[in-house]
Amino acid sequence: MVSSNLLSRDRKGAVLGPQRLKCGQATVEYAIVAAGVLIPMTFGIIYVAQLLWIWHSVADFTREGARYATTHCWQSDSGNVLNFMKTHVPPMVDQQQFQSGPVEINVSYFSRDSASGALNPFSCDIDCGTSCIPDTVTVQVRNYEFRSFVGYLGLRPVPIPDFQMSLPIESAGCDPDSGVCLP
Repeated sequence: MVSSNLLSRDRKGAVLGPQRLKCGQATVEYAIVAAGVLIPMTFGIIYVAQLLWIWHSVADFTREGARYATTHCWQSDSGNVLNFMKTHVPPMVDQQQFQSGPVEINVSYFSRDSASGALNPFSCDIDCGTSCIPDTVTVQVRNYEFRSFVGYLGLRPVPIPDFQMSLPIESAGCDPDSGVCLP
């Protein structure tokens, strides 16, 4: 016989047994699992996917800057490459860090020493000329921190390692026949 303290009545006054009282248990268990496991796991997957997307975008951004530098004139201040990179930041959540924020973009040109084969910093007396063509260029993106989403949780930004790409100079934007160079 069922004890009277386990019996309950529905809206119509019918007596409900112990099995009927347990029907909401699965719903409560699902709500606890969803709130404690499924929702945080979903946001974790979104966070990691966004982090990897940004990682790939910054690596590609660095390669694109180096490719631009190999096909355009050498300038002592690298202004043409820096301007190109700041105006061609890929669409991502932290674009402002690249355009006017803490991210540093460094462009270095090198010439190869014919005797030892070592790379030395390149210098020339004039900017953008057929007589001033370096051998290699290195573009480096530094100090990027992934800040999206973690600020809402009160967590520190994730520092992303520096990205660097070195390429041989193809033409430096100069046509030796006409003597004209692309800035």
